[in-house]
Amino acid sequence: MKQILMITLMLTLISIPVLSQSRIPAYHQQADFLLTSPGSFGNGMLGYVNPANLGYLPGFEMRYLRATDDGKWTDHDRWSFLAAAPGFGFGVIRTPLVMDNQSVKRVTDYRIGFGGGNDGFNFGLGYGWSSGDLNDIQRDRIFYLGGLARPNNYLSIGLSGSYGAKHGDWEAILDLGVRPLGTDFLTVFGDYAIQNEKKFDEATWSVGAAAQVLPGIFLTGRYFDSKAFTAGISFSFGNSGVTTHAAYDNSNDLNKVYYGFRTGAKEYSLFNKISAIKPNKYLKMGFKGSMTYQRYRFFDKGLTLKGTLETIQKAIDDPAVEGIVLNLYGMQISSEMVWEVREKLKQFKLAGKKLVVYLDNGEMGQYHLASVADKIIFDPDGTLILKGYVMGRTYQKGTLEKLGLGFDEWRFFKYKSAVEDYARESMSDADRVQRQALIDNQYALVKKDICESRKISPEEFDNIINNKVVFLAEEAVKAGLVDTVGRWIDIEEILKKETGKKKGMIGAGQLAGNELPRRDWEPQPKIALVYGLGPCAMEEGINGVKLEKIFTALTNDHSIKAVVFRVDSPGGAVMPSDMVANAMKKCAEKKPVIVSQGAVAASGGYWISMNADTIVAAPNTITGSIGVIGGWIWNKNFGEKLGLTSDYVKVGDHADFTFGITLPLVGLQIPNRNLTPEERAKMEAQIRTMYAKFKAKVAKGRGMKEEAVEEIAQGRVWTGTEGKEKGLVDEIGGLETALFLAKKAAKIADDKDVKIIEYPEAEAFNPEVFMPKLLGIKSKILKPDQELEFLKIIAKNPGLPVVVLSPDFYLNEK
Repeated sequence: MKQILMITLMLTLISIPVLSQSRIPAYHQQADFLLTSPGSFGNGMLGYVNPANLGYLPGFEMRYLRATDDGKWTDHDRWSFLAAAPGFGFGVIRTPLVMDNQSVKRVTDYRIGFGGGNDGFNFGLGYGWSSGDLNDIQRDRIFYLGGLARPNNYLSIGLSGSYGAKHGDWEAILDLGVRPLGTDFLTVFGDYAIQNEKKFDEATWSVGAAAQVLPGIFLTGRYFDSKAFTAGISFSFGNSGVTTHAAYDNSNDLNKVYYGFRTGAKEYSLFNKISAIKPNKYLKMGFKGSMTYQRYRFFDKGLTLKGTLETIQKAIDDPAVEGIVLNLYGMQISSEMVWEVREKLKQFKLAGKKLVVYLDNGEMGQYHLASVADKIIFDPDGTLILKGYVMGRTYQKGTLEKLGLGFDEWRFFKYKSAVEDYARESMSDADRVQRQALIDNQYALVKKDICESRKISPEEFDNIINNKVVFLAEEAVKAGLVDTVGRWIDIEEILKKETGKKKGMIGAGQLAGNELPRRDWEPQPKIALVYGLGPCAMEEGINGVKLEKIFTALTNDHSIKAVVFRVDSPGGAVMPSDMVANAMKKCAEKKPVIVSQGAVAASGGYWISMNADTIVAAPNTITGSIGVIGGWIWNKNFGEKLGLTSDYVKVGDHADFTFGITLPLVGLQIPNRNLTPEERAKMEAQIRTMYAKFKAKVAKGRGMKEEAVEEIAQGRVWTGTEGKEKGLVDEIGGLETALFLAKKAAKIADDKDVKIIEYPEAEAFNPEVFMPKLLGIKSKILKPDQELEFLKIIAKNPGLPVVVLSPDFYLNEK
C-alpha cells in the first residue's frame, strides 16, 4: 500500500530572520521551535507544518513556544501558539523581521489544518493566511498538505508542501525518522526543504538524534547545512511538559535560546514510574443499567461488554491500581455476561489486587457477580433474595380460541418447542426435560462459584436456597453472605477503615492504559469483531443483508488478520441465516474466524455459528437447537368478532391459502383458513427437507457424521458446557477468549497489541433520548419486546420453515 509522507519541522536557529524573496514563510524559519523534524518526535508542530501529524495526535493539546536572544525575553521575540485535537489543528506564529533600514516589522502567520488516516498512514491539508505589516513584508495566502507514513517500528517518512494561492510560490519538505532499535530510546532524523527558484543543492537540510535517557526525558542534537547546530532537552510531567534548546551559529556562538510549554493529553514520564512504585489507587466502577455490545456514537455512556472487560484489564496492567470498588446498584445484565465479567474479575484478583463490591439489593444474578469480591458491602436497608431459578412460559391456546383464532403447530422434531405455547395449555414432556436441564446447569454453575468464593459448603448453599431464601442486611452478614454493612456514599471511609489508609479514587479514564498514548510506530495488526445480534432476519435483527456484505468485505481486506463473530441470536428465518453462514465460510477460507457465542446462539443462531474455525461458548450459553419448526395461524371467527370480512378472486387451486383479513393500522394479514391435508403434507415435507439440510451443514461445518448430529439434534437446546461435550462447541470462554484465539490463529505475537475494529458500525444515536417523558416515566415505545419480535418472525414467514428459539429462553435474568 502506498504510503505518502509529509513531514515538516525541525529546529533551526537563526536570530531574527532576514526577509526572504519567497512569499511563503520558509520551513526552517518557522519550524526552528522544534527539537527535531516534525514526524520524528512529539507530534511535530501539531499540524502547522504537516497537517498529517494531526491524525496521530492522541488527544487535545496546546503549546506555547518562544525564541529569545541569550535566554532573555523581549518584545522582539518570536513566539508561537498551537492548539490541536485529533484531526484538527490551529496555529499562530508571530515573527519580527529586520528591514533594510534596520527597522523591525512584524507579521503574524495563521494556519488551520485537518488530518486523519490510520496507524500506518495519515494525510492532511490546510489553509494559511497572515496579518501585520504586510505592506513591508510580502505574504501570500497558502494551501498546504502532507502525508506521514509509519510502516513499521523503525521508519517514519513525511512529505509535505505549501503553495501560494496568488503568486504560485511553493515549498516541499521531506522528513525522515529512523529508530535503529525499534523503540523511542533512540531516534535518528533528517529533513530537507526546497523552495521554488532554488536548485537542489541550494535546499536547506538538517540531521540529528533524540535519545530518551529516562522515562519522558529526551536529549536532542541537530546539525544544519549552514554548519549551525542545536542542543536541547525535553521534560514530560504527564499532562504537561517543557522543552528548551540552544542554537549555535557556524562560529559556535550562542545565537538563540528556545523555550516550549505544553499541556494536554498525558504522555509517558518519570512521574508515571514513581507514582507506580506503590499501588494506592482504587478504580470506581458502576454497573447501573443494561450491558450491551455497542454504544451509540453520541449521547451514550452505557455499559458494553468489551469496554468493561478492557477496563478491568487496564486496571490489572496499571501498577498504580490497588483495587476496584464496584457498585452493582441497578444492574441488569444477562447471566452469561455476568459469568464473563466475573471471570475477568477473578483474573484481577489473581494479579494480587483487591475487589470490593457494593450491593444495595440482590437476587441470584447480582449475588453471583458480587460473590467474587474480597469484600461485599451491603446496604443497611437492602434485601438479598436467593431463591434459585425458575423457567416457564405462558400458554395461549385458550386465548387464541377465545379470540377466534386457530393455530396449527408444525412440530416434527421432539424438542423443537418454539411455538408450542400457541398450541398447548401446558409444557410438553420434551420441553420440560430440556428446560430443567438448563436451569439445573445454571444452578450448579452459580453454586460452585459462590461456594468457592464465599467458603460456603454445598450443603449450606442448598439450605440457603431451599429454607432461608430472604436475608436482611444483618442476617446476610451473620450468614457469611456479605462482609459488612454500609452505603456507597461512604465507600472511601469504609476502605480507609478496612485498609488503615485513605485511598485515592480514579475513574476509568484515568487508568494508565486509557491515558498514555502508543509509543511505537508500527501499525497495529487488526482483528475484526463482528456482531450478529437479535433474530435472524434480512434487514432487522442480525441484518443478514448487511452481515453478508461485511463478511465479503472482510474476506478481501488484507489488513484484517482474523475475525471474531459474536453471536447472540435465537435464530429466525432460514435465508438470512444461510446467507451469513455461507459468507462467513468463505471468509474462514482466507483467514481465521472464531465465533463467540453469547447468552443464546441456538437454532438459526447456531446455523450462523457452525462454519467457524473455532466456536467459543460460556458454560451457561444456550446453544444447539438444531431443528426446524413452523406454524399456521388462521381466522376462525376473529374477523367476525371485529366486523372484518374479506373476499377474493383467484387463479390457482392454492392461491388463497395465505389470503385473509388484514388488521387495520397493524397491517398484519391473517389467513382465512387452515391448510388442507395435501397442503399440510407439503409443508411437512419442506420442513423435513430443511432439517436434513441443517443437519448436513452442521456435520460438514463441525467435521461430524450426520448420524452423530442427529443424536444431539431434534431441536434440543444445550448449555455451552454440554455443547462442548457433544461436539457443538470447541472451547469454554467468553469474548476475551475468542479474541485471544483469533490472535493466536493469526500468528500474532503474544506481546503485540492488536486493534479491534467493530462491525457493523455503531448507530449515531438512540432516538429514544429525544422522546418526551410522560409523568416522569421515559417512553419505552422504541425498546424491542422479545415476544413481539418472535411473533414478527412467524408472521413474516407464513407457511415457511423457521429456525428459531422461543423468546423466553433468552430474556435477561434479574
